[in-house]
Amino acid sequence: MAPRIRFPPVRLATTLIVAAAAVTISGTAAEPPVSRPPTVPPAALLPAEALPGRPAGRDVFDITTALSTSDHSKADGCTGIVHGRLLGPETTAGQGFQTAVPGGQLSEVVARTPHPTDLAAWTAQVRRCAQVTVDDEDLPTVFSALTLTTPPAVPGAQTLSYQQVLTLPGQPAGPPGLRLRTVAIAADDVLLVLRDAGATALDLDSMAVAAWQHALPRLGR
Repeated sequence: MAPRIRFPPVRLATTLIVAAAAVTISGTAAEPPVSRPPTVPPAALLPAEALPGRPAGRDVFDITTALSTSDHSKADGCTGIVHGRLLGPETTAGQGFQTAVPGGQLSEVVARTPHPTDLAAWTAQVRRCAQVTVDDEDLPTVFSALTLTTPPAVPGAQTLSYQQVLTLPGQPAGPPGLRLRTVAIAADDVLLVLRDAGATALDLDSMAVAAWQHALPRLGR
């Protein structure tokens, strides 16, 4: 039987679309100063003109000020996978955007962190969390099905690509539930995450590689 996970009251679908930008920011005056990574300029994000079709205005945000969707429960390791939390702890800095595109939504995050996500470990965890039933206080029970796909090849970087389908009670376990795709690229202290939701028909792999090539020189790489 698939494990059941209890989440705090958040809007699950919205969380999954932009979850790559959700991090926990905490600390007290008694804690030693934390060394922050270099900042990420908004110019590191894909410009609106690089997006296919005619997307709506981009909602750009700084991940250090984005609302946290951290789950403080003692759920198993599938919690972060289901919510798509690819970013590390509070030392992460970066920029992101979300926008409506034909057929759905698209989001991007470019982050720099001294604690980069191990995408190989994430790939293994996606396999372990392939089918999970989620109990969310804001939504009825949701079934999450994850499928790894072949990631793009990027020299000198780790890559990850997977699809997620969310279905509600009474729906068959699979399409036409809410479909989300995620492509991530990481190297050294840089992490890029591109995610879409719905029937966008976007070539997300090619877009992620283009976004990576766009971001690196603007990060001094």
